[in-house]
Amino acid sequence: MTESTMKFAAITGAGSGIGRACALALANEGWTVALLGRRADALQATAAMAGDAAARCLPVPCDVGNEDQVAAAFATIEKSFGRLDLLFNNAGMGLPPKTPDEVSGADWRRIVDANLNGSFYCLSQAFRIMRHQKPMGGRIINNGSISAYAPRPGSIGYTATKHAISGLTRTAALDGRPYDIAVGQIDIGNAASEMTDRMVAGVPQADGTMKPEPRMDVQCVVDAFLTMSRLPLSANMLFVNVMATKMPFVGRG
Repeated sequence: MTESTMKFAAITGAGSGIGRACALALANEGWTVALLGRRADALQATAAMAGDAAARCLPVPCDVGNEDQVAAAFATIEKSFGRLDLLFNNAGMGLPPKTPDEVSGADWRRIVDANLNGSFYCLSQAFRIMRHQKPMGGRIINNGSISAYAPRPGSIGYTATKHAISGLTRTAALDGRPYDIAVGQIDIGNAASEMTDRMVAGVPQADGTMKPEPRMDVQCVVDAFLTMSRLPLSANMLFVNVMATKMPFVGRG
């Protein structure tokens, strides 16, 4: 890429799993990528995996649930890159299955900070940069979940935050129109990663049983993500659902 065609991205949760895989894919396509996450060593490891593209990876340690850290991280991105063309709001967490009365206030605040507040803080900062840069505009992709449509048993914190992400996506997509900011959401079901390892042994089902669930290769998520990221700003994939074909989603419960 020439200097005039270079593209700049930021990915949260880039130290492992889906975030790492998508960051590496962008770097290999010529993007310059800011790697955001809590663990500096994991971000450095992601950059090292990029091989010849490692020089285009910028590790930026940041807890997305901390508003001040997010502001500082995006100030670093703006200073280093000069602009931002893509944000993948990917960082998030889950909790062990619990009924509502078993979820502590501390755990509730922790998952809301990681999944919802963090996504808003990052979206807000990216929106600001994209709105005021020249040329104006950019793309924001939020990592939702199939839990944004149908819950799993014992997942009140995760499901509530993912439903909220859908509202975040719709509103930001509407607010972004005047500024050429396209906002979409990728809803993922059972991608093979550390977060879904427990599905191999079995997870609670709506009928009260424990059953293993099929998973899909993370590359399937990467391919869908890249399709979204390659679109011109005149087009947007508002919601994309990519999931393991045989997972119990349609008809869940």
